[in-house]
Amino acid sequence: MAESEKDQRIHELEAEIATLKEQLAYFTRKIYASKSETIDPNQTSLFDEKDRVFTEPEQTGDQSSAASNQVQPKKSKKKTRQEKIDAKVPVRVTIIEPADGKCPAGHSDITPIGKKYVREELHFVPAYAYLEKIYEQSYKCEQCAENTATSGLWKSLVPPALFPHSLASVSLVAEVIYNKFVLGVPLYRQLSEISRLGYHTSEATLTNWVIKAAQQLTPLYEEFHRQLCSAHHLQGDETPIEVLREPGKAATSKSYMWVARTPIKEPNPTVYYAYGATRSGAFAQFVYEGYQGVLQCDGYSGYNLLGTGVHRMGCWAHVRRKFYDANQSHIKGAQELLHLIDEMFARERKWQAYSPRARRRRRRSCLRKILKRFWRIVDHTEVLPQSRLGKAITYAQSQRPYLDRIINDGVIDWSNNASERNMKSLVIGRKNWLFSTSTQGAESIAIWMTFIESAKANHIDPRQYLTDLLKASTVLPAFPKPEELAVYLPWNYRKHQNVDQRTDVNESPATTFAA
Repeated sequence: MAESEKDQRIHELEAEIATLKEQLAYFTRKIYASKSETIDPNQTSLFDEKDRVFTEPEQTGDQSSAASNQVQPKKSKKKTRQEKIDAKVPVRVTIIEPADGKCPAGHSDITPIGKKYVREELHFVPAYAYLEKIYEQSYKCEQCAENTATSGLWKSLVPPALFPHSLASVSLVAEVIYNKFVLGVPLYRQLSEISRLGYHTSEATLTNWVIKAAQQLTPLYEEFHRQLCSAHHLQGDETPIEVLREPGKAATSKSYMWVARTPIKEPNPTVYYAYGATRSGAFAQFVYEGYQGVLQCDGYSGYNLLGTGVHRMGCWAHVRRKFYDANQSHIKGAQELLHLIDEMFARERKWQAYSPRARRRRRRSCLRKILKRFWRIVDHTEVLPQSRLGKAITYAQSQRPYLDRIINDGVIDWSNNASERNMKSLVIGRKNWLFSTSTQGAESIAIWMTFIESAKANHIDPRQYLTDLLKASTVLPAFPKPEELAVYLPWNYRKHQNVDQRTDVNESPATTFAA
């Protein structure tokens, strides 16, 4: 073997060893290290700014940006009361009086002259179940019997049941759905609590309730999709989900849950989940069918099939995550690029409350220089393609056209974190219930998560919203019109709810107790 070939071989092996060491360190951190993506607070900024994101603790105006060898004493924070009671919580006034109605000397001729506030306590009423027996009252109208040829007999109108021939009530099914999809309690764990309340049933029964109720509200779910696709800006993401009995697939194969939502700056917040057996671009076309506008998503190639009517924008959080991994591997050059991304996020955080137009002006005037410097360093950095930094640079360069577009749009966020937070709600629940048995169960998950997360985005109590939706499912026609469904959309529902709340009386009459 020639000397030049030997040197080349040695160089290739050294590069391979370096890559393997980097991969080993990366997977070791993924298993054992903290999952937080914060960077070392002792690392100073490239711009010597006071504002930081992704670093703890943040610098304040009284702190020097230069490193100091002196240990600064920690200032004790002033203790403040963290509790807060909503105005909607009912208030009960309790007045304590002597049990025997006499003064300490034993005299009964006492007269109240005033009361003094002592304390307040927040009470909790445990859940309980009761069986309601519904009868249909029959009547006879004597005048109708005399004036018409009929007997004058008639019956009172009974509200339709949620499920025919079932013990399930709206309140019970709403509580089961709320516990599973909001609190993340699997159905098999809810069974024990329901049994303690006096009702003994099976997990299959609860599952059928969840699926059947979702199917009854499918028209409203489809209306959510129509409303979503009428927006001009959207954010999207997807995550794996396991379905055991999916036709044509093994039980261990991956299916996917897709989420699409309107950005925070858009009116009428909408969050939409869709279950798909695949992650292919064909299903992406189904989710965004009829949509014309801006879509912020990651670099997944399936979104490339959405057509020219959808203008894609990238997510800087995905880019940052890859440079963060490279920086954790102590690769030369990663830290500088990571700091540049953090500077962009720090400035974006200042502009969160700005209008879309003002935010766009700020981006154009303040972020252009940082972006140019970032891309200049990326273009001139020489690194092994298979290293963490090489993969981060490759990803950033592939997303460059989509990332640069954000600077000219003040509505879309700098990152896709809003949709990822919605997906996190599903992932937390998935860690508890683990999988779906059937495709119908997975589809019901998408429907209920759509309603719940949209309610949260519109600042609506999910439990009350679910209850009212289940009530509506008993009276809506089989093929409701859009105007019949519009009243149950979260932003319209919130308006009606606010009107109802203004008519409620929060304070109950005073109650007197004997001491």
